[in-house]
Amino acid sequence: MAALEIGPADRPIGVIFSHANGFDARLYTSILEPVAALTRILAIDLRGHGRTSLPTVTEGRESWNDLRDDLLAVMTETDVEDVVLAGHSMGATSSLLAAVAAPGRVRSLVLFEPVILEGGEGGLTGDAALAQGALRRKAVFADRAAAIASYEGRPAFKSWTPRMLADYVADGFRDLPDGTIELSCAPAWEYSNYVSQGHDPRQALRDLRRPVRILKAEIHSTCRLTPAEAEALGGGRLRIETVPNTTHFLPMERPDVVAGALREAVG
Repeated sequence: MAALEIGPADRPIGVIFSHANGFDARLYTSILEPVAALTRILAIDLRGHGRTSLPTVTEGRESWNDLRDDLLAVMTETDVEDVVLAGHSMGATSSLLAAVAAPGRVRSLVLFEPVILEGGEGGLTGDAALAQGALRRKAVFADRAAAIASYEGRPAFKSWTPRMLADYVADGFRDLPDGTIELSCAPAWEYSNYVSQGHDPRQALRDLRRPVRILKAEIHSTCRLTPAEAEALGGGRLRIETVPNTTHFLPMERPDVVAGALREAVG
């Protein structure tokens, strides 16, 4: 697994941050850097993303338990203690699943737009728009400049700074022998992440005995928890807040909110 270290190398790791489906750790560096004066951050490339080279087997895959296990392996390898697990979207939910399995290493969680769908919902079906969009995604470009030019101005990227887009493209693509580049997260793997929803984040919230802070978007959030349900699941351990005028790209739209939440968590 690949990871980026942000912050003083002589300090213990205080935060492990995991990215959203289809993205990579480097995209979030400008968002996380304002917290680096307080702690050392490890931003990881999840399986099938960025510079991580672990195998991606989609056949028979039903959940994000493989991503959970990868996070557990990172925590074991780095021997972290009292760490804050944080993440965006898929990375947030994977962090939640990992925290339940290794509570002794975790101080608390800060989750931005975790994927927690309606109760009883089996996840996104294969014909859902998000899943089908992943399969249609253009995977190969002439070079990174061409990729950036293709993404600039698209509605999905309108809230991103030029640096965020450049950082995403830097590790979100790998070089091919003919000089072109292709997505590090193959469309088939991105699709698999959308439809492999057999894990149970609600049960994880019930089982976890660590403080959890969830920041969700106001517009089309993937976190379908209501305040009443959050209270029933986590009691006083679970804080859930809606960030006004944000979408699923909350970290890119409000990096100040992300930094503030992480600062509070690391103390």
